[in-house]
Amino acid sequence: MANRLTVIGIEGVPLVQAGDDLAAILISAIEAQGLQPSKDDILVVAQKVVSKAERRLLDLSTLEPSPEAQKLAQETDKDPRHVEAILRESNDVVRSKPGVIVVEHRLGHVLANAGIDRSNVESPGGGDAVLLLPEDPDASAAQIKDRFDARWNCDVGVIIADSVGRAWRLGTTGIAIGVAGLAALNDQRGDLDLFGKPLEVTVTGHADAIAAAATLIMGEGAEAVPAALVHGVQRGDATPARSIVRPKDEDMFR
Repeated sequence: MANRLTVIGIEGVPLVQAGDDLAAILISAIEAQGLQPSKDDILVVAQKVVSKAERRLLDLSTLEPSPEAQKLAQETDKDPRHVEAILRESNDVVRSKPGVIVVEHRLGHVLANAGIDRSNVESPGGGDAVLLLPEDPDASAAQIKDRFDARWNCDVGVIIADSVGRAWRLGTTGIAIGVAGLAALNDQRGDLDLFGKPLEVTVTGHADAIAAAATLIMGEGAEAVPAALVHGVQRGDATPARSIVRPKDEDMFR
C-alpha cells in the first residue's frame, strides 16, 4: 500500500464548449504544466467538462412538462420544466419534498435532481440551459484513457468524478461515475487484519475515495481546475463505475 499520495490540479484549461476535443485540451494543459503522466497515475476529470464536451446541454425552454412533472413540481416548489428533465433522466423517484427530488438515475446512481446541474453553465442564445450527466461515463473515461495512453505510451487510470450528497451526512463529496483502467472497488475480503483475523465484509470504495481526494484540489465553484493527476494509489484490476451501484434487491433503504 502506498504511504504517500500526490494530487496535482491541471490548470490553464479553457472553458470547455460543446463538441470540444476534451482529451486534446487536457493533454495540452498537462504539457504546458510540464507534467508527463505515467502508468502509476490516475487522471480525475470533472463530470461537468465531460458533459459539456459531449453536448449534454439541455435548454429547459424546449421542454413541455408532463402531468406527472407538473404535479411533482407543485409538491416540491420546482420549475416544472426542470422536473420534466429530472424525470426523463431517471428510472424512479425515490423521495421528494419541497426543494428536493431524490431519484434513481438511469445509470443506477441514487442522487438529487438526477445530477442535473445549473451552476457554471452558460445558456447559449439566451435560453435556460442545464447540464445532464454523460450518456455513458465509463465509455467517456475509456476514450480519454485511450488518448492519454497513445500520447504518452503509458497506461493511466481515468475517473470521471461528480459531487453528490450522502443520505446520512451533510455536505457533498466527489464520487466516481465513470472509471477506466483501475478497480472501482477494492475487495479485501479474505485478507488478514493486524491480529490475523480474516476480513469478512470489507469492500472499499476505491475509485470514490480517489475522486473525493481529487475534488479537494479541483474544487466545486469558480476554481477552474477541472482535472487532477493522482499519483501513489494502487490501481488494482480494472472494473467500471457501474459495478459500484448497489443492486436494488440489496438496498435496505428503499
